[in-house]
Amino acid sequence: MEDDADAAALAKLHASRSGLASLLLSSSDLHLAISAFDDRLSLRLTALSVVSEAVAPLQPHAVATQALRSRIDSAVSPALALLRSFSLVHSLQRRLLRLSPSAADPHGLVAYVDCVDRLHDAVAGVAAECEPAVERLQEAVEFLSRTKATDRPRLNRLKEALTALQALYEGEVDAMRYEGLLDEALLQLQDEYESLILQIKYEDFGESDGRDWFSHSTDGSDLPLLASPLQIEALRRISKTLSANDCVDIAIDIYIKVRYRRAAKALMRLNPDYLRTYAPGEMDATEWAEVEAAITLWIRHLELAVRTLFSAEKKLCRDVLGGLMGGAVWPECFAKIADRIMAVFFRFGEGVARSSKVPQKLFKLLEMFDALDRIRPEVESIFDGDSGSDIRARFRELQKLVVHAAAKAFWEFGLRIEGLQDGASPPADGSVPKIVRHAVHYLKCLMAAGYAGPMGQVLRTERTWIAELPARTPINAVDDKELLRDAVLNIFEALQRNIEAKRARYSKKDRALPHVMATNAYWYMYIRTRGTELAKLVGEDTMKATHKKAAEQAAFAYQEAAWGPLLKLLGKEGEEEEADIGAEAVRTRMEEFMRGFDDNLRKHKSVYCFRDAVLREQIREAVAKVVVPAYAGFLHANAASIHGRTFLPPDSIRGLIRQVFDAGREEEGRREGERERRSSRGERVQRQERASLEDHKFAT
Repeated sequence: MEDDADAAALAKLHASRSGLASLLLSSSDLHLAISAFDDRLSLRLTALSVVSEAVAPLQPHAVATQALRSRIDSAVSPALALLRSFSLVHSLQRRLLRLSPSAADPHGLVAYVDCVDRLHDAVAGVAAECEPAVERLQEAVEFLSRTKATDRPRLNRLKEALTALQALYEGEVDAMRYEGLLDEALLQLQDEYESLILQIKYEDFGESDGRDWFSHSTDGSDLPLLASPLQIEALRRISKTLSANDCVDIAIDIYIKVRYRRAAKALMRLNPDYLRTYAPGEMDATEWAEVEAAITLWIRHLELAVRTLFSAEKKLCRDVLGGLMGGAVWPECFAKIADRIMAVFFRFGEGVARSSKVPQKLFKLLEMFDALDRIRPEVESIFDGDSGSDIRARFRELQKLVVHAAAKAFWEFGLRIEGLQDGASPPADGSVPKIVRHAVHYLKCLMAAGYAGPMGQVLRTERTWIAELPARTPINAVDDKELLRDAVLNIFEALQRNIEAKRARYSKKDRALPHVMATNAYWYMYIRTRGTELAKLVGEDTMKATHKKAAEQAAFAYQEAAWGPLLKLLGKEGEEEEADIGAEAVRTRMEEFMRGFDDNLRKHKSVYCFRDAVLREQIREAVAKVVVPAYAGFLHANAASIHGRTFLPPDSIRGLIRQVFDAGREEEGRREGERERRSSRGERVQRQERASLEDHKFAT
């Protein structure tokens, strides 16, 4: 085993020796090769040194050539970009000439605007690139002239190119921007802009009652569309294009002019001739019936203008001009469109409010106040911001004028009653005075047909503007209804004083006639208001405790004045005296009674007038109740003294009393018929006016 191991080791040693011998042989060969290469390299380095010495003088020329190349590249690059921009401008001009814009084709108009915008950008690019190109070329020419890196012919050609480019920059670019095809395209766009705006009309405005046009949203988004989305897009794009080309003032002027004409034309379809017919200073010289009809139209037209026309115009203005100058342009444009139209409405309303404050104007003034109050939220919403401040301020001023006018007309009514300004004498037949009839009817109308609410608001608003408030109840503690109730009670109190004043103006010759008038007047005030909104406001118990009680007191006074003297002739005093003066005195009293009774019958037939059937029946029964028993008792007590003389039996007296009051009913029927015939025309006018009011009154 050990011999095998030694043999293996010996073999490895022989192998290692062979390898080392081979490596030494290779190293010797490599050494010889390197020595040969070193000799060759030395020869070549010697040759390179000779070449380097020969080339050294050319190195500055190489540096100059590299610098020249950089100068040329820096001059050529902007020029190449400028040439590309010129090529794009010419291409867009050719395309623009092929297009034919028309307001009837909004889609084609938008394509035309796109081309104009691209042409504008290309021209702007030429203008922006021309100056750098000129500067770089100028630098290149100066460098070549300074370094003399080229010959003079080439340098002259470069200078000629520079001169031509400078001339192009100074003249052609400005002409391209302001006098060329771009300018013609902008003029074309202005014409199409106006034509397209003119196409936006109010097709059905004024043909119905306008309810379908009313906007219930704050931004008018639920209004019928005036223009299609494509038309809006075309107008918006044209507006921006004109603005980008320094024509924003022209675009604004066109828009304001055309939209004002369209809005004014739409309102003219409502036939608002009254706005021109009735000058503010001539309201008092015009028949009030004509002004009333004009006010009704004014309310309807103002409501339509604010809720429909101006809401739609505001939305259209915002859609078209909203992208200009960060949205700062369109509110002013809209305000200018609306200001002239609203000024006409304000002028008419102010004329009415500043005219004489006679009571008959109260109802129309309340309708104006109610209409202004209804549209106030829309006015504040539509004419918001600084641009609408003037319209809002004038609207508030009109509201104040109407409030003052309505309040003064109402108080003037009370003052006229208080001061007996009706100018009429007490009724000769004791009937209800005209002022009482008018006042009751006036107050009943005020409490009905939607006038009570506005009247209460007017009184409260007017009260808040009075300076002497500390001595009064705080305003918040009193509601509109309570204020109106107090005001109506004041009117009734003034009416009572008026009745009592008329009562005192009667002649002393007829003591019963003033009480007949007072009975009729107070009964009229009670019976004609019973169960009405007026009585509900004041209180049925209050009306009964004042007016009915006053009527009963006046009726008792009438009974005492008209029938009291006759009853005294039939009283116990007469029976006591009868024992002393005998039968002759009894007969004398009976004759005096009959003469007085006949005189009363005559007065009731020809003078005294109880027009209300219920009142007449009650007074008849009351008179019969006191006269007939007294007469029957006197006849019975003095039957012996009047024996042989013929006097009317008690039933006949009762019949005569009934007959005279029934005759009064027939006479009243005749008088009522004549009065109805006289007032039929006025009633027809009033009914027509009320019907017109209902037709033209709009819900909020």
